[in-house]
Amino acid sequence: MKKLLLISALLVSISISAQITIEQTKHDNDIKLSALPYYSFGKGIGMTSPDSIFQLNIRFRMQNRATYLDEDGEAGAYDGQVRRLRLRFDGYVGNPKFLYAIQLSFAPGDVGEVKEGENINIIRDAVVFYRPNKHWNISFGQTKLPGNRQRVNSSGGLQLTDRTINNAKFTIDRDFGFQVHNMNEFKDKFSYNFKAALSGGEGRNQTGKADDGVAVTGKVELFPFGAFTKDGTYFEGDILREKKPKLLLSGAFQQNNHAQRTQGQLGNDLFERRTMKSVLLDAMFKYNGWAAMMSYMSRTTNENAITVNPEDVTESNYVFVGNGFDYQASYNTKSNYEFIARYSIQNVGKDIAALAPNVREYSVGVTKYIWEHAFKLQAEVNYDTLNYFDGSSKNNWYVRFQVEIGI
Repeated sequence: MKKLLLISALLVSISISAQITIEQTKHDNDIKLSALPYYSFGKGIGMTSPDSIFQLNIRFRMQNRATYLDEDGEAGAYDGQVRRLRLRFDGYVGNPKFLYAIQLSFAPGDVGEVKEGENINIIRDAVVFYRPNKHWNISFGQTKLPGNRQRVNSSGGLQLTDRTINNAKFTIDRDFGFQVHNMNEFKDKFSYNFKAALSGGEGRNQTGKADDGVAVTGKVELFPFGAFTKDGTYFEGDILREKKPKLLLSGAFQQNNHAQRTQGQLGNDLFERRTMKSVLLDAMFKYNGWAAMMSYMSRTTNENAITVNPEDVTESNYVFVGNGFDYQASYNTKSNYEFIARYSIQNVGKDIAALAPNVREYSVGVTKYIWEHAFKLQAEVNYDTLNYFDGSSKNNWYVRFQVEIGI
């Protein structure tokens, strides 16, 4: 009973805090769900019932890529694949204050390997919203948490072909639960957003693993010079060539209690549960075709990060603890050719120093925007150095070409 009262009190306290801007103009079928993980340029295919009590928008996007990889100690190899294939539905039922969003994934890299006894990961987002006014939004369901900037951005809104190595290891990703956002964005004056979430902590599409742990997430976003043009916070690069300097500063914190996976919402199962704390800091700047981003991410746990199989002490798994920095800069020409450079530093925690390397990664790329981020051609060269506990190191690199298209 005490736990039930505690959870109820927490929900009430969160409900008076913060997320999700959903805008709809009178003659526009495009419902902008800014906290959800997809970039929108067009309006997709929209249908509204004659009595205007139902609306459905349909969109898709795909990423096709070809890569040449050269990893230390391995023969060079070629890889071609559909990296992402997404189908999205959104709209409202009965009243524009009650909205929904669904996103499904079909590419092997999205769904992941099918394993016996585990759920298939086709569902990425399945969430309902209540929007009482333009400032407050409450959601219930599965979607991205208010985490680091690059994770909240759609993979379709990236400048390079994928997110950073630190996002891969330290992000807090999707989860099932409640979110409340308070949005206060204005064109040319100081703006701010507060976002909060109470979620299960085990990631997307989890069933059959109920426990007494929950994840609590909070985030603050500040816009000293006002909001970015056309929700420019949610895509990388200054493709709209901001006429005035725009800056975002944000910080997020999550405590994931009794998590059962190596990266909280992601990763393999641990042999013992661990409580994890994540800190996620971001800065984004855009002006006249120039753009820059910087981020810091970390994960810690109060207990030893390594867990051991009680039935076989030779078998273990560990929480990926540590921290990382990402630095990214770009310039977009007036003919929409963008030149990008990125540098990432990843340092593992002392508990796992003998099990995982520290990494330094360098990336350069060129992107040609044909129809903003919705249709673009991308080329990237990536080089990384892995430094191990015993003093050894490995150097890997790849060259990649990718086409992104969607509606």
